[in-house]
Amino acid sequence: MSFSAPFPPIRSVAVLGAAGVVGASWGALFAHYGLEVRAQDPAPGLEERVRSFAARAEPALRALAPGAGPAGRLTFHSNPAEAAAGADWAQECAPERVDVKRALLAELDRAMSPGAIIASSTSALLRSDIAADCACHPERVIVAHPFNPPHLLPLVELVGPASDAPAVLRAAEWLRGLGKHPVILRREAVGHIANRLNSSIYREAVSLVEQGIASVEDVDAAMVHGPGARWAVLGPHLLYHLGGGPGGIRHYLAHLGPSQVRRWADLRTPELTEELQARVIEGVEEAARGRTIEGLEAERDAAILALLLARRGGT
Repeated sequence: MSFSAPFPPIRSVAVLGAAGVVGASWGALFAHYGLEVRAQDPAPGLEERVRSFAARAEPALRALAPGAGPAGRLTFHSNPAEAAAGADWAQECAPERVDVKRALLAELDRAMSPGAIIASSTSALLRSDIAADCACHPERVIVAHPFNPPHLLPLVELVGPASDAPAVLRAAEWLRGLGKHPVILRREAVGHIANRLNSSIYREAVSLVEQGIASVEDVDAAMVHGPGARWAVLGPHLLYHLGGGPGGIRHYLAHLGPSQVRRWADLRTPELTEELQARVIEGVEEAARGRTIEGLEAERDAAILALLLARRGGT
């Protein structure tokens, strides 16, 4: 995984916020591919959390990438600049606050060599906002937003100062070598791509409950046993292309587009009152049927792994 100048090969990765769910998942992925992982987090129990997550994630990573490794070295740090010094890539996973990320990215920009890439895992913030105080080499500060859990799901959304910025293109190439599927945004947007789609779906899922159209459990069942199964194979544009029959998307938009517009007009944004929150919480607890968060995560991850292996013809 070497790259041409001005970027050196990426052998050492700093993960800032490594004790959190996203940071620990990134760290497990990087370590599996033999990279030195310099984990940093002010939270207590950093080493135990990171090592425990990596151990739980390793069987799935071995199934997805059996030829990777040997496992990289893990080191642990309380100071961000110390963790980032000498690293070739920094994966920032700090709390989703502009002030926190802006200060941390500026600190990393000062601490890291000019050829190192600084990548934020932000799920919704704009790159231009969080990189505003990076005065040394802002061109190498990008967004590399994964979909949770990062060690399993291939998607990484990339946002840079431009869609053809060298740091973005290099990041895409390197991430492909880690089994990721990067997509590059042509311009920045709140929530990038996937979380904008996610938010629109969840808005309607909550609205259906608010209007009394369906229960939380039935809303989720409708998604899992209908659109969700199809979306794991094709995206919405190609699925509607198939929905047009032999005439494809041209036929669909010409003949069924008006029905789509009527549905758009009927969608609404719910008001997230305390009463509605209570209804959603009650419905989720009923749908969980006593399963713990850890149990649901394990169930989710096993299903994701099976799907990914099936798509590549694995067993």
